[in-house]
Amino acid sequence: MDDSPRITILGAGSWGTALALQAARLHPDVLLWTRDPAQAALLEGSRENARYLPGVRFPEHLRVVSEQDLAVAGRDLLLIAVPTSGFRETLRWVAGRLRDGQRIAWATKGLETTTGAWLHEVLEEELPGQSPAVLSGPSFAAEVAREQPTALTVAAADPELGELVSQAFHGRSMRVYSNVDVLGVELGGAFKNVLAIAAGISDGAGFGSNARAALMTRGLAELQRLGAAVGARPQTLTGLSGLGDLVLTCTDDQSRNRRLGLYLGQGFDLETARRRIGQAVEGAETARVAVAKAEQAGVEMPICAEVHAVLYQRRPVREAVRRLLERDPVAEDL
Repeated sequence: MDDSPRITILGAGSWGTALALQAARLHPDVLLWTRDPAQAALLEGSRENARYLPGVRFPEHLRVVSEQDLAVAGRDLLLIAVPTSGFRETLRWVAGRLRDGQRIAWATKGLETTTGAWLHEVLEEELPGQSPAVLSGPSFAAEVAREQPTALTVAAADPELGELVSQAFHGRSMRVYSNVDVLGVELGGAFKNVLAIAAGISDGAGFGSNARAALMTRGLAELQRLGAAVGARPQTLTGLSGLGDLVLTCTDDQSRNRRLGLYLGQGFDLETARRRIGQAVEGAETARVAVAKAEQAGVEMPICAEVHAVLYQRRPVREAVRRLLERDPVAEDL
């Protein structure tokens, strides 16, 4: 008897579609849900997501649906891959349809910007008793969709849930490692996006490779300081979901966060940069709460603070760099 999990990916953007492709290459019963019936019909009929992943054909085992009841009923695993702005709403409509034994995980990176809550805290508020699990790591959707080698981390407090998520995606071109540090994986996946904007700003302004390397290294130090203050494991932030994702998003123009920074560094305003990218840029939203999180934890995160100032306080790029360089000298391990 086939013991493959029945999987639904909630969210048909580039990342959700890529994960659905991966799951459907491994398992015979995979659904991709979108809230838009017209989009569902288009994707199902054309057998590709031409907007986000053109040229990548859907496996035969992938079906696209828009009905919420169909997306949830009888599924073993629901993986949420919507932007953070839709995370709580997705949990709310799932909550009324969930039955015993069904499990939830997410591949969304970021925090809820309206409240500053970590996504595992949102889960606890909307679905009390559901154990958290997050899938994260250095991964561009287009490369996952085209089966280029990728390694991810699944962090779960419940080993059985972690094993279920791993089973759903581990295989062929993807390797999934296990972790128990949900908060650390969330932190790395959210805050590296802000740092990628910083790297993009620096490169867009023509500051060179030295500056980019410094921003990445000191940005990692900021992640580690915040992680230590909130109880994340240090090794998580030097792993795939921390350092790995940081390197990827700071150095490759496939990153929407880096591209936003590039436009800003070239002199475009935030709204123009967002329009040019045309998709959600999670780092811009995370930057709204980065300063508050740092203050709450009692740690300094000057790079994140300057990104916030450039985004929302109209601070000129060169002024932000000057402020970083003129900070008092400190020991490197602080």
